[in-house]
Amino acid sequence: MTTSTTAPATAPAAGPPLRVAAKGRGGHRTLASALAAAPAGAVITIAPGVYTESLRLERRVLLEPEYGSGTVHLRSPGGPVLTVTAPGCELYGLDLRGCDPAEAAVRVADAAGLTLTECDLGVGRIDVLGSRQEAGARANADLTFADDLAASLRDPVGGGVLLVRHSRLHDARHAAVHLEGDARARLEDTTVDTVDGLGVALGGSAVLLGERLRIKGTAGSSARARGSSRVLLRDARLIGPGRHGLLIGDEAEALLEDCRITDPARSAVHADAAATVGLSDCRITGSGTDALSVRDSAQLTVHGCWVLDTDGRGLTVGQDATAHVTDTLIARTGKGAVHLSGRAQAALAGCRITVSGEHTLTATDTARAELTETTLADAAVCGVHTDGQAGLELRGGRIERGETGLRLRSTTPATVHGTTVTGARKAGVEIGPDAPATLEGVRIQDTGSAGVVLDAGARLTLEGGAIEGSGGSGMVVAVGAEPRVRALRIDRAGKNGIVFGPGAGGAFEGCDINAAAFPALHIGRAAAPTFTGCRVLDCGQDVVLAEGAEPAFEDCVSVRVKNPALPTTTGGSLPAAPPPSAPAAPPRRPSPGNPAAQGDLTDPAELADLGEPEPAGETLEELLAELDELVGLDGVKRDVGGMVKLMQTVRLRQQAGLPAPPLSRHLVFAGNPGTGKTTVARLYGRLLKALGLLERGHLVEVDRSALVGEYVGHTGPKTTESFNRARGGVLFIDEAYALVPAGVSNDFGLEAVATLVKLMEDHRDEVVVIAAGYPGDMERFVSSNPGLSSRFSRSLLFADYSSAELVRIVEHHAQRHRYELSTRAHEALGRYFDAAPRGVQFGNGRAARQVFQAMTERQALRIAELTAPGEAQLVVLDEQDMPEANPPA
Repeated sequence: MTTSTTAPATAPAAGPPLRVAAKGRGGHRTLASALAAAPAGAVITIAPGVYTESLRLERRVLLEPEYGSGTVHLRSPGGPVLTVTAPGCELYGLDLRGCDPAEAAVRVADAAGLTLTECDLGVGRIDVLGSRQEAGARANADLTFADDLAASLRDPVGGGVLLVRHSRLHDARHAAVHLEGDARARLEDTTVDTVDGLGVALGGSAVLLGERLRIKGTAGSSARARGSSRVLLRDARLIGPGRHGLLIGDEAEALLEDCRITDPARSAVHADAAATVGLSDCRITGSGTDALSVRDSAQLTVHGCWVLDTDGRGLTVGQDATAHVTDTLIARTGKGAVHLSGRAQAALAGCRITVSGEHTLTATDTARAELTETTLADAAVCGVHTDGQAGLELRGGRIERGETGLRLRSTTPATVHGTTVTGARKAGVEIGPDAPATLEGVRIQDTGSAGVVLDAGARLTLEGGAIEGSGGSGMVVAVGAEPRVRALRIDRAGKNGIVFGPGAGGAFEGCDINAAAFPALHIGRAAAPTFTGCRVLDCGQDVVLAEGAEPAFEDCVSVRVKNPALPTTTGGSLPAAPPPSAPAAPPRRPSPGNPAAQGDLTDPAELADLGEPEPAGETLEELLAELDELVGLDGVKRDVGGMVKLMQTVRLRQQAGLPAPPLSRHLVFAGNPGTGKTTVARLYGRLLKALGLLERGHLVEVDRSALVGEYVGHTGPKTTESFNRARGGVLFIDEAYALVPAGVSNDFGLEAVATLVKLMEDHRDEVVVIAAGYPGDMERFVSSNPGLSSRFSRSLLFADYSSAELVRIVEHHAQRHRYELSTRAHEALGRYFDAAPRGVQFGNGRAARQVFQAMTERQALRIAELTAPGEAQLVVLDEQDMPEANPPA
């Protein structure tokens, strides 16, 4: 008799059970003998022991252990341990082993069926075969996706059927489960682990339904779907795959509900070709590259998900792909949060996207983005950046903090309705040369410099809204720009209300400028804006004109202005302002000089900074101290310190009028992921700025996708645009070796390399290029072009962190977030990282960050059980808060 808590899936036909025992009286000595004697529907009970046989189930039977799960072990003498050719076969509580992990251990034939319950299968995969069907065939086109899958499993017609419950599948190569043709499988409460390849692979029109499925420790993707196959995962866990969580292509479909994808080495979901993917209430954390990647003509729908802590982007949509994202959080991305390129289209509604390493949203080429009631916060650069011919529509929502709120450089009109832009460190809205944009009811608040900046030739239509509390001027209008502005309120500008550069124009109707610190309107040489029904309120001075300025005013008034120049009757124009030696009126607050005397400026950044001194720069000593504080990296610190001394000598020779020695500032950073390459690159740029060898010292991080185009003639302009963004600073090329794929001679990446070599020569003193990647791959990259080998003459090796250094990194994260590590936690962390497998997927600093995050989560759950925790308990992370024994990759 059996001792199980889980009943077999079906009830076989009545009849006395057959017994198998290798020794003893009665019954059959072998399973093969019992199967040969068994009628359809028979139950075969098996005495404990090891049976070395290859079984073939040709009739519907149930095999079960006599004394409970785990007491019967089936071993293959060669080939599959089990071949099923009949429908309705069941195995319960058996331990099965194949003979070769690269071969099938269990084979389910076309039209056959197998149920495994409480089984343990290792050393080989499960093959479920099916007949070939025309791509795109569906069980019932009128059913929903999920119902259709369930129906195809409930009422099987055609290919082989597999049902696995409460079981473990492990130690396979290539794949643990392989479905082809019109095969179908349902995996419930089952673990798939330790696979040198894919967890589950589908092709043809196969169907997979996984409920509470756990796939971990795969060298490849957790699941791959091709052909017209379909996948439905509910409450599944895909943990630490060596490639993607879900890789899907061709015309395959997938729906993931309430799933967790944790620490994939690449993307959590990668969809290409004409695949369709839906995610609902999923949590995605720790992706090694872009968390969600959609290309070709694939379609992605995301609802109610969290995408957190990715090293790359949160969402990438390229070529002709589409994405629809609702009520979703994307946070803490290493690069930009959302990136659209090619002809991609994305619609986001009710989302929050926060803390991105570059732009929160980028749209380039001819892509189109539509955002509704979505919040974009804390970008390292821009909240929204468009260029090329990308389209943009924003409705409602907020753009919070970051360097710049909106940067619109596309030649396709952008429209923004009812959006709030607040707290940008620089400008709230920048509109690039000849770029068209419409802003309606937009509120721009508390920016570090100008509220709105219009570059040369920018075409802005602005209706309603407000610019409040800008650190610089409320609006800056450069040469050739002619905005059309109606019913705008500019309140409390830190400089001028509106600054017009030489030759600028525009029409302003029904606008108010209130409490500007400098004159409300500064109008440059030959500028000719018109103002109708506008008011200047509570300012020290209303208008300052440069020589040759020709503004026109109609029905405009000044209210409570100390030195008014506007007429009090309708019509008329203004005479030129007095010369600088006799300013018409002082600014409202102390400043280095009168803005009227600053001359005519054509650069929008200079216009936005009239009368403000440059902020004090960082000193070389401060930056070297910051470098020294980094954990580990001793060799890198020595190399950088040596280069700084060398460049100081170069600088001294230049100041003495002596020629500079030949010196290449370009570098190769060779090291595994998470070893601090990007951090040091940022510091290197700031050091060069402090030395006076770079103008800005900023860092622009790119990879192959930012440099290589999708068609002939596209790569050169893309590479040049990325290079130009880095002028005055550092261009950091991550995974640079991807530009020269091994064994490929006609890749567009070679054109990007050639373009880079020429730009590095033409602008040798303006940009420093750092190429980063794995050590072996970087040697191949540098040797791929003679121009690279001559320019990248110095490589810095970033070694993996030691266990002690990883503990220090965790401690650093704890201090930043006001936690403390107990002595036992210190010791446990050391043991934890000592046990970590240091393969190519090990995440170094990323692994330390993920350990810290896991500890805070476990501590929070522990503290939640306490009635009245004290302050010390709230801040201490202890040994019991350590994660499970397998360190994250």
